Amino acid sequence: MEGPPGAALPHFKPMRLRFALIAACLVLASPAYAQGRIQIVTTTTDLRSLTEAVGGERVVAVSLVPANMDAEEYQPKPQDVLRLKNARMLVRVGLDYDLWVDRLLVQAGKPELRRGGAGYVDTSFAIAVLELRGMSVGPGDGHAHGSGNPHYWLDPKNAEIITGTILETLARIDPANTAIYESNRLAFLARLNAKIAEWEAKLAPLKTMPIVAYHNSWPYFARRFRLDFVAFIEIKPGVPPSPSHLAGIIQTMRIRGVQVVVREPHEPERDVAFVAGKAGAQVVTLAASVGALPRTDDYISLFDVNVEALASVAKR
Repeated sequence: MEGPPGAALPHFKPMRLRFALIAACLVLASPAYAQGRIQIVTTTTDLRSLTEAVGGERVVAVSLVPANMDAEEYQPKPQDVLRLKNARMLVRVGLDYDLWVDRLLVQAGKPELRRGGAGYVDTSFAIAVLELRGMSVGPGDGHAHGSGNPHYWLDPKNAEIITGTILETLARIDPANTAIYESNRLAFLARLNAKIAEWEAKLAPLKTMPIVAYHNSWPYFARRFRLDFVAFIEIKPGVPPSPSHLAGIIQTMRIRGVQVVVREPHEPERDVAFVAGKAGAQVVTLAASVGALPRTDDYISLFDVNVEALASVAKR
């Protein structure tokens, strides 16, 4: 029903605003809008988070390996090839950690994303690699860390090197926005460095405490925070323990007075619970990757959660 001349129809403005909001959301979700941002594929959630820290709103980053899965054992999916076909940049861990991505790059047919290409990023470049030693890999050897331990992102100071490598490639493929990327990176590192001082203070009481872990993910984390990982439940990375190996771990724990056993969420609970129970230790679950535990939504919160979990042990 019409009102008096010149009068507004009831609810017209709210409805118009609602349609405008819907239209804006459709634009933001459209392929055309996404194409205006740089499409980036990372192998892991950790590298996705660090890429987003540098790229900000100028990039759209997706990770291939789910947060709750070991990237060393990841089985690529057909949609991963399509993601690479649509990407302008690939960011990988390197050090033989994500070797499977090389096959995907061949299938994607994008030479610019392969080794030496303009959009190729191996973030292990310039990292001081730990446990670097010659190692043959044969049947039953699991995923031996022959090129050095690949879990270098678990030293938060290494984020300075990782983000620098990401920045260099972003500046090469999108030079017009180099200043934005530099500013994003510096702001992120300022936040991170303040947090590192906080984390070091919280973990200081654990400096002399011996720790056992299931998998050898923690040498960089241990070096940064002066922790003492004395043994690993796996015989080798990716090789489950034998009964005799478990017996040796329990003996080591009793001799060294180990009170903490660390496991990651995707690792089997049985062997961890067994050695912890026999030695009278407690199990602490830590996330080695962003998103592997609740509240580990980005790189900084990953360390927040892990540090709190370990610090709570010292308070008991």
